[in-house]
Amino acid sequence: MLSPDQDFRFMALNDLMAEIAMDRTLFHGDEPSEVKVLNQVLKLIEDKISEVKNQAVKCLGQLIKVIRENNLTIVVDKLIQFSSGKEEELRDVAGLAFKTVVSELPADGKLAAAVSQKMVPKLLAQLQNSSQPATPPDSIMETLSTLSVLVARFPQQATSAANDPIKVILPLTSHSRAAVRKRAITTLAQYVPYAPPAEFPELMKSTITPSLAASASIEKQQTVSQLVGAVARYAPTRVAPVLGDIIPGLLAAAQREDSDLCEGCLQTLETLTLRCPTEVTPYLPSIMLIAKEMVKYDPNYAADDEDEDEAMGEPDDDDDDDAVDDAYSDDEDTSYKVRRSSAKVILAIINTRPELLTSLYLNVSPVIISRFGDREESVKLELWSTYSHLIKQTGVYGDAPQAKSTEGGKRKRGEGMEVEDTPYTLLKSQVQALSKALLKQLQPKSSAAVLQAGMDLLQSLLVVLPGSLAPQAQSISSITASILGSSSSSTTSSLHATVLSFLSLFFSTHAIAAYKSAIPALTPKMLSASSQRHPRIASEAFRAFSALLIASKPVQAAEWVNKLYDEVVARLRSGDTDAEVRMRAEDVVIELWLNATDIMRTKGGHEWDALLKGGRLEGAVRVVEKVAGDVSMDGAWVGSSTEWIFGVLQRPAKAGKSSAFGCLEVLLQQCVGYTHLTGDTLLTVSPTGRYKSGVPEHIPAEIVPQLIHFLSLNDLVLMTHALSTLNILLRVSPKQTYPLVEKSVLPTVYQLAHSPSVSGTALEALTEFFQDLVAADNDIAGHIVPGLVLALEKSKTGETSPSNVSKCVSAVVRGYHDLAAGIIAEFAKSIKPRSKSTQQHVVLSLLALGEIGKTIDMANQQEIFSNSLALFSAESETIRAAAAFAAGNIAVGSLHTFLNHLVAQMQSDQEKRLLTLHALKELETVAGALWVPLFAVSSSSEETVRNVAAGCLGQLTTANPTSYLPQLQERLADPSPSVRATVVAAVRYTFADNTQSYDELLSPLIIQFMSLVHDSDLAVRRSTLSTLNAAARNKPHLVRDHLSGLMPLLYKETFQKPELIRIVEMGPWKHRVDDGLEARKTAYETMYTILDTCLAKIDIHEFLSHVITGLRDEANEIKVLCHMMLFRLSQVAPTAVSLRLDDMAADLSVGMKGAPVGKDTVKQDLERTAELQRSTLRAIAALSKISAAGSSSEFDKVVDSVSRPGSQWSSEFHELL
Repeated sequence: MLSPDQDFRFMALNDLMAEIAMDRTLFHGDEPSEVKVLNQVLKLIEDKISEVKNQAVKCLGQLIKVIRENNLTIVVDKLIQFSSGKEEELRDVAGLAFKTVVSELPADGKLAAAVSQKMVPKLLAQLQNSSQPATPPDSIMETLSTLSVLVARFPQQATSAANDPIKVILPLTSHSRAAVRKRAITTLAQYVPYAPPAEFPELMKSTITPSLAASASIEKQQTVSQLVGAVARYAPTRVAPVLGDIIPGLLAAAQREDSDLCEGCLQTLETLTLRCPTEVTPYLPSIMLIAKEMVKYDPNYAADDEDEDEAMGEPDDDDDDDAVDDAYSDDEDTSYKVRRSSAKVILAIINTRPELLTSLYLNVSPVIISRFGDREESVKLELWSTYSHLIKQTGVYGDAPQAKSTEGGKRKRGEGMEVEDTPYTLLKSQVQALSKALLKQLQPKSSAAVLQAGMDLLQSLLVVLPGSLAPQAQSISSITASILGSSSSSTTSSLHATVLSFLSLFFSTHAIAAYKSAIPALTPKMLSASSQRHPRIASEAFRAFSALLIASKPVQAAEWVNKLYDEVVARLRSGDTDAEVRMRAEDVVIELWLNATDIMRTKGGHEWDALLKGGRLEGAVRVVEKVAGDVSMDGAWVGSSTEWIFGVLQRPAKAGKSSAFGCLEVLLQQCVGYTHLTGDTLLTVSPTGRYKSGVPEHIPAEIVPQLIHFLSLNDLVLMTHALSTLNILLRVSPKQTYPLVEKSVLPTVYQLAHSPSVSGTALEALTEFFQDLVAADNDIAGHIVPGLVLALEKSKTGETSPSNVSKCVSAVVRGYHDLAAGIIAEFAKSIKPRSKSTQQHVVLSLLALGEIGKTIDMANQQEIFSNSLALFSAESETIRAAAAFAAGNIAVGSLHTFLNHLVAQMQSDQEKRLLTLHALKELETVAGALWVPLFAVSSSSEETVRNVAAGCLGQLTTANPTSYLPQLQERLADPSPSVRATVVAAVRYTFADNTQSYDELLSPLIIQFMSLVHDSDLAVRRSTLSTLNAAARNKPHLVRDHLSGLMPLLYKETFQKPELIRIVEMGPWKHRVDDGLEARKTAYETMYTILDTCLAKIDIHEFLSHVITGLRDEANEIKVLCHMMLFRLSQVAPTAVSLRLDDMAADLSVGMKGAPVGKDTVKQDLERTAELQRSTLRAIAALSKISAAGSSSEFDKVVDSVSRPGSQWSSEFHELL
């Protein structure tokens, strides 16, 4: 670094940075060397060679990471000395060095505070001296920029080190140079959130209010409007209370004859609308009015454009009469900035106020449509984007409650009948004017950006209003054909893909008659696109053809079909075809067979040959399965396909076997003729009709032995498929399949039957297997039940499921009823009072008798029922539960005989009451005699008893809602909290029934049942919240219209209540117990459900505030629920969420911190913390996608902490993006 050669000095600095990167302990134990190197680097900042100066600045940024804290003051003092010098170039380099040092400082520790204490006063002193004429504006801007970086990175340290920075910076907002004013406004606004509360009112009084007065100069008003907008971005809570003093002045200033002032005022109004969504509400009509007027602001151009009223009238067929002259250009005209800013104000209202959609359609939409042909392209694109957002918001909130409109809102239909306007109906009424105005701008001479934006807008319209463009079908076909006819290049490839994607949606949402005449002109262009090398264009072309084939069913012979077939086969045969293109080509094969079957039968099966050799096994399986299931194929094809798919199953790789099994099941169910494969080609011959003789004899012999390998608990999915395949074979080819199954499969299945791992669909397939096996040969029925019992008894205790075995026994009885009496008698022996059977056998016997009793009347087996009741007193809890199951299900098969016994026992025997209720709950439809007794036991203080009683009451209500819903309503005022809790829980069980047979009865009572959410009893409130959650999930249409009254009650339950917190002493330890946690957790679960099912009916801003509050809750479960809601909100309300990112940044940062490890820390604590961290990370990743760069500095820090290289979560974070 001391060398006279500039190259040596440069390389020395470069080598030093490399050494620091490799070894952060470079100067440990050698402070003299550290100081020497530091001074030399600082000296090189004064070097005469610019490259060396810049390299010294970079090196300094790395050096401060490894030097001692006391040496950092050397850096600060030297840089301040440079920045206050007379040499302009040195001041610039010093400013750059300042920002480099600040940006490289570690975020934690004392270093930031030390640097701030040293640097901020000196920088502010420089600004105070900047009023001297000799101070260069660039120097002022560098100083302000450095302060901005400091306050952004270290707000607390930078503000505590400053002495009234606002008063120092404020005079610079009147600087003669606009760039200095702009920089000063930004820096001042960054300090406002951390200034004393009295400072902003003083700023309002001294600067803002006088400058917004009508007598103020245009320059002052322009500066103040920018200042208010900047403060609103950084400190909306300071601006919100004084909007009444600000907005009227901004509205008046916006109407002065100055484009720059008007633009600034509109930009500030946009910011206020976004950052203060609640407080700005009273001023929205005025803001909307000024934006609507200014979007037409064009004083320098007089056009014969139709006004908005004419734009909404009948369309003009003369498309050549352009309302605007696209060739017009005036470099001095800045009025387009006003129109563009107006569009952004309207966009802010659209994105944040869904309740104003009707008003927007009535008052603003016609104006926007009339300006679709704006002569400035940037304005045109902004207007189209704004309208696209309006359409998208209509799709999300179209049925949301709308604010009362002052202009219209109702229109007449028929003979004097008034109908309420909704966003959907208003959009539909404006489609004709919208499409006409838009299509007029989509001309061949239009730029790619204009065409892209236009197609995006049309696509958004079709998503919300399918089929709405039928009257414009010919114009659309002409425009799309013209665009696709242009040569594809790097600049137009995205446009071509968008057009093809639009065509796919257009074909699928409109009747073929609307565009049938345009097909000959469109298909050649689409065929050309399908042969493009660009994968997205080709895949979208194939997707459009799939939609066209579906719409054209049945497809008649056409040249484009033959060419499409040839292109698809070529793509499938090619080894370098893109995966997405191949998948879309496979979809075309499916649609060709489904919709152009007669044509495909003449093609000779080349597509099957290409599919088999194309290298994508999953796609071939999918195509074969779909065609086999929906098309009447001949026996040769089905047979060869069956053999091919069986070959797929024999391959060692596990991938794709599940879908291959599904395909095999479809093929076997066809029961058609069979022909072997010829090489690797699936033969397709002329149709001969379906072959009715069943599966060929050698198919079961080949398949069954191979299926044994899949009958394993190692993969339950494949095991389920194997059982389903066996079931099909037993049904369609019983004579050939049964002997093979009995000999080689049955012993293996016995072992599966008692496994507790078998459940759900696997268990269903298993029980169907036994039922189909017995149906195939009744002689084996007598051997299966002993085989099942023996396998269970030989298995290890604790690794069995008697419940599964009992279901298999019941399946055997269903398959062959003649065995029922013998099986019942055999199992009845084990439950007799003096039986010496093992506990496992007793449990199995009870469960089996219960399963059989569901479907067989056992009225003559009263001894079995009595013995089951007697076992309610057994010592084993397992036996007692099985006895309740048996008694309940035996009663199901003979209500008239056994129900009264259960009711009597429930009333008389308190010790057996819970088991009796469990038995009664097995009755899917119970008699009315239970109503009064169930309410009698619901007064029990035991929550488990109440819950089971509520389940029975819910079943009763579901069975006869007309009789029992009013009775539940009467019980809402019962003085007993236990009864009220039972009523609400019973209502919750009615919501589990997804049928709508009694919705009309339930709907008027919803608000009364839900009113118990503010009951004085905690258990009642928690039960009511669970009921609301069930209603919102299963029957959201019943609660949507009541949410305006229910949501405040729900929000009230999300707060922690100090009166519900108690301290429990456990020996020397004190444990804090929150009795309200479960109710609070249920409230947040209900919010999550409502967000998913009733989005259009909630106030997003209020909802989001409570979600952010939940991030601070002590319970990790609630934090995780809030993370899930943030993930969802980032998708459905990105604008509202993006405005609150800084508000949640601190809580998200806390969520990413690890658990403090102490002597009492256990493994479960670490696991819970890790799960919370992963949940927080998923939320941060989702939110980062909607965060605009630089708009949320605190949130940006959180993202940086988890995403920067070397971070513990860096790789996982980037995987989530």
